[in-house]
Amino acid sequence: MDTIDTQPDAFLHNCLLFTRTLRAAGIPVGFDQTSAFVQALELIDLSSRDQVYYAARGLLICRREHLRLFELIFARFWRALPEQPPGRKKMPTAPRHRKLPPFTIATYMAFKARQEDPAIDVADKSGTYSDLELLQRKDFAEMTPEELEQLRTLISNLRWQMSRRITRRRTAARRGDLLHMRRILREAARHQGVALRLAWQRRKIKQRPLILIADISGSMEKYARLLLQFLYSATHGLRRVECFVFGTRLTRITAQLQLRNIDRSIDQAAREVVDWAGGTRIGESLQFFNRRWGRRALGRGAVVLIISDGWDQGQPELLARELRFLQHRCHRLIWLNPLAGRTTYQPLVGGMRAALGSIDDFLPLDNFQRLADLAERLGAIT
Repeated sequence: MDTIDTQPDAFLHNCLLFTRTLRAAGIPVGFDQTSAFVQALELIDLSSRDQVYYAARGLLICRREHLRLFELIFARFWRALPEQPPGRKKMPTAPRHRKLPPFTIATYMAFKARQEDPAIDVADKSGTYSDLELLQRKDFAEMTPEELEQLRTLISNLRWQMSRRITRRRTAARRGDLLHMRRILREAARHQGVALRLAWQRRKIKQRPLILIADISGSMEKYARLLLQFLYSATHGLRRVECFVFGTRLTRITAQLQLRNIDRSIDQAAREVVDWAGGTRIGESLQFFNRRWGRRALGRGAVVLIISDGWDQGQPELLARELRFLQHRCHRLIWLNPLAGRTTYQPLVGGMRAALGSIDDFLPLDNFQRLADLAERLGAIT
């Protein structure tokens, strides 16, 4: 292979930065895809822009609808270099030291247009951002890549609250409701059997456990990246949080989301999921949760959040039965549906109809304001 005029560490950094840019724009790119892309670049001519393009396209893009956005990001990220003297070859380098203008709908439409298409006047709003108030109430599915990046910051700054419960255990307190006889006798033993002061105790107050079960099947694919950021924010904003995702099977990702770096944490979580953007079997996934994790996670007044649009390929009877069992074991069962915020929405799909009779709350989760309301609502649960 010809010599590449770049440092290996910088080259690897540029490749990883490119895949992170794709993920930030909403294109799911896993760790295995990134690793295969880096290995493939060792087997091609890096001076050929077409070879680099097709290697990235073949290994990093899995769905046809992501192709146009990928082409735009590739063209903006890997800029073409000027003519080089004979005998010197350079790979496309990433402009790491210069901030690129944000992707806008105008530039995307211009890139997507064909020569035979009629001209359309589109106002280019490069460098502008949506008003914060409008952004908080905008549907997740309608957001542009730069708005999704802003939303990521809002989610990371979200302040979570969780309701508390009075436990059976007791602890020493200055103002309690019951005498602490053991401490009184221990104190009296130091003063020849005379209790010089009284000690009190009260019941401990602890935060309720929170269990998050999110749907990452094909019908929820456009919300999957946001859901992982939501789970990450809740994990680092509260104590005693358990996180699960499901498509055709249930996967626990609590340990992966506990990493401090959000990108590394979400990548690690995505690696654990083998049924990403596939089918949906809500009933079977909840059945596995109840049998495998129910005894460990559902005690101590837990609150359970299920995030799904209700599309299910399984049996509605199984879903209803497992939800009833789950509702009986937990303190509060809440179902969050990204489609429920639409005025025309009706719970007509089989999975959603089967679930409505076995949940405590049915809430929409279609924008950031709903998410902020949920963070406060969890703190008000009695």
